[in-house]
Order: sequence, then structure tokens, then C-alpha cells
Amino acid sequence: MTYEEVVDLSRDEMLAVQEKGLQWTVRHAFENSSFYRRRLQAAGLAPEDIRTLEDLAKLPFTGAADIRDHYPLALRAVPEKDIVRIHASSGTTGKKKVVSYTRKDLADWAEMFARCFRLAELTVEDRIQVTVGYGLWTAGVGFQAGIEKFGAMAVPVGPAGTDLQLELMEDLEVTAFCSTSSYALLLGEEAVKRGVRPRLKLKAGIIGSERWSETMRARIEELLGIETFDIPGMTELYGPGTGLDCRAHDGIHYWSDHFIHEIIDPVTGQVLPPGAVGELVVTTLSKEAMPMIRYRTRDLTRLIPEPCACGRSFFRTDRILGRTDDMIKVRGVNIFPGQIDHVLGTVPELGSEYQLVVTREAGRDDLLLRVEVGSGFRGDTDALIPVVEKKCLNTFGLKPSVEIVAYSGLPRTERKTRRVFDQRTD
Repeated sequence: MTYEEVVDLSRDEMLAVQEKGLQWTVRHAFENSSFYRRRLQAAGLAPEDIRTLEDLAKLPFTGAADIRDHYPLALRAVPEKDIVRIHASSGTTGKKKVVSYTRKDLADWAEMFARCFRLAELTVEDRIQVTVGYGLWTAGVGFQAGIEKFGAMAVPVGPAGTDLQLELMEDLEVTAFCSTSSYALLLGEEAVKRGVRPRLKLKAGIIGSERWSETMRARIEELLGIETFDIPGMTELYGPGTGLDCRAHDGIHYWSDHFIHEIIDPVTGQVLPPGAVGELVVTTLSKEAMPMIRYRTRDLTRLIPEPCACGRSFFRTDRILGRTDDMIKVRGVNIFPGQIDHVLGTVPELGSEYQLVVTREAGRDDLLLRVEVGSGFRGDTDALIPVVEKKCLNTFGLKPSVEIVAYSGLPRTERKTRRVFDQRTD
């Protein structure tokens, strides 16, 4: 369905679209994927058992290990001759997660991406620079196809150096760019440092690939004078472009005619009610080559049941709050990076960049929080340490050692930034 056909649907009409898509996906997977046929038969299920959205909970989960264990194309649900492209995850351990696409899958993905630019209220007159990687990774080619489908000018630079990025932004009068949050921060800092910021025509940043805090978002917007939009997505579910936060910036609109989102308890697997924080589980409704049934993303978020102020029909989740596999356990306390984001966001004298370092000595775990001071702070940084310690204790029940470093004292990267370092050998 096109954007125009679904943007004004009522909630009941959108649910009817999802129900029809769920029935199609289960039947398609059962009839054409040996993996899913075995999985459903083992659960005692046949396609005719899935009639309504309430039946979704009967279906078994799919996980990342299923994709890796059936490497490279065993989850496919179409003949190999109908697969026109593959992508793979950017994972660095074990076999990559390879996903496949038919022509229709690619057309649907481009349409989803085009919706993102519409939601950000860009126009065909805009010039959008792509700074992310091309190749097996889904981001670069996905952004470019979406820009071209949308009708704007694509500037497909890819992961080139910052010199070239800023040069082209200035010379081509680029008005929007696509990047990771880490690289958007680096671009902003370099644009200001080099004095080119006043000559840039930027107005928007479409930013994804990693979780980023509201503090980091505010800093990027301040440095570049832009409005930023959070774009989610993962390789297993086409790639980025599966939704966006609109200009109300109150959660992520996901394309609910292409996906069903559930939130589950990550330990028990039980479905949680709207508003409760848990693990995001996604079922595709139109994917041909590699349908996903109840795919456990490991992302932590919540469903937002209330209609958005923008009036659009697409359902919403909150922004990603963390990942179940990002959790670290120190002295029996579970800590998520999102909790650190929250703490730092309540101390205006601090920046958004930090590192968590866990070590063990003589059988005791030690946690070090290393954080940058804010760019404009000129006071006594030592006075901030007990403030951060107390806020951490109140937030997650543990007081770390706190080290405050100079602004820009922590690494900047063109890719995802690593913030958690668990150095315990066992």
C-alpha cells in the first residue's frame, strides 16, 4: 500500500490491514520456507490456526541464532532465482546474518524510506547527503534508494573523510544528511571548529544505527542548527527506514501496514501491555524472500497507545531505550546504558559522551564511569563527581567511580561508538 492509502486510516482499519498481512505471512512462510514449516509444525500450528491478531501469541519466536544457524539462505521463502539482492549484518563474531530480498521487497523498502523523508517534511527540492557505509551493510544503499524514490537529490558520499563530507555539504548546498549519531556529533564539532558552520545550508539530520540520548540529540542540533529525526531499523527487517519520529518527536512511527510490533518480558517471553517497557518483537507482513515471524530484536522500548499529535495513523513505539544484551551486571546489579543516558541528561554541566569500564580485582567488581564535561562549562569538575555518584546510586542502586574528562576527550568515530568496556576476564 502507498503512503496515501494508509496515512489516514482509522485504528480499526490499520488493525484489519495487519490481520490480513499476518494471515498472508504465516501461510507464505509455512508453504515456502522449510525452516518455518518445521518450526510451526513443531508448535502444532497450521496456517488456518492464525485468523486474528490475538492468535499472534501462539506463534513461536524467531531469533538471531536461527538466521546464523541456517546460514546462508535457509530461511528463504522464495526460489533462489527470485532473490535479487542480499545484505548482511555488521556483526563481527561468528557467521554474519545474511538476509535476502526480492524485487518487491526492495520496492517496499524504498517506499518505506521515502515515507521517512515525507515524515521529516523534506521535499523533492532537498539535497540529502548519505554518510553511512555501502556494501553488505543495509544503510548506504537503503538511504540512497529511498531518496531517489522520494525524488530528492542524493549525494552518496558514503563513509568518506570529514574533509570531503563538509566540502560537499558546503559546495552542493546540502540541506539534510543521513548518519550515525556518533558521526553527526563529530561533523557538528568539526564544522564549528573549522568555521564552516555559517556557510552550511543544513536543516535536518536523519540519524540512526545506534541508540542516542536526548542530551546528544540536543548537542547535535545546537552544533549544526538542524532538526534531527531518529530512524530505526535492522538488517533482519529490511534495514533502516522501518519508521521515523515525526516533528512532534514523541516516539517512533513504525510502518504498521508492513509490521506488527509486540513488547515482551525478555525473561519469560510473555506479552506486556501497551506502555510497559520490554523487548521489541517484530513480525513482517509483506516480506517475500525472508519473512520474519515474531523476531526478537533485543531492543528495549515500549508501545505508545495514544494517537500522535501529528494525526498520522501509523502506530508508535518509544525510542530505543537500550538492548537486553547491552546489560552489564556489577555486584549483582543490572545496569543498562540507557540509565547512564538518563543520569547525564539530568546534569546540565556534563556532555553526552561517556564510557563505562568494568574491572575485577581480588574478586570484587569495580565500575568506572568516565564522562565528558559540557563544552561551555568552566567551573570545578571535581564538584560534579558527588552529584553524578548520587544520581547513579538513586537510578540503579550502585555508586560508580566517576572520572570527568575534558570536552572532546573521548573518542569520536564515523561508525557506532563503543561505550561499554567489560574487562573482567571470566
